Amino acid sequence: MLCQKHIYADISSGDFFTPSFRCPHQVERVGTLGDGGKWVCGLDRIASQRTPCTIYSFGVNGESSFEAALLTAAPQCEVWGYDFSVSSFGPEVHNDTALRARSHFFPFALGSEDSPYSNPPTFTLQTLMHQNGHSFIDVLKVDIEGAEFESLASFVNAFAPSADH
Repeated sequence: MLCQKHIYADISSGDFFTPSFRCPHQVERVGTLGDGGKWVCGLDRIASQRTPCTIYSFGVNGESSFEAALLTAAPQCEVWGYDFSVSSFGPEVHNDTALRARSHFFPFALGSEDSPYSNPPTFTLQTLMHQNGHSFIDVLKVDIEGAEFESLASFVNAFAPSADH
């Protein structure tokens, strides 16, 4: 019984059930089973485009099967990864010279406000995009253990029209 429990320890219900958001394109699971993989809307469209694409990944946690699969499927893409709890992408990207050449890793946290001198250094999504010279993100993955909504709310609020207008 213990052995069987161990086998399934890294598998979650999210591995088998499609997400509950509306996607007008193909939805597919990318990366390994468990916490490493994620559902993506429209990867086939991104993979077939000829122009460069931008991927942001928050919450690497030493496992980069998701990022490696995206970079493999879409060779015109580059990924910017952020995670203050590790020092690099996981071995799926870090140990592959071709993938590593299209990846950029920073030990920063995503937050609702900029705090570059805190431990860990924390930045808003809009600040990181500005620092990287990006005005558009093709794929955004945020898996930061409960801080997703607070961090993204500041991003939405920065670009949403004010109630006065």
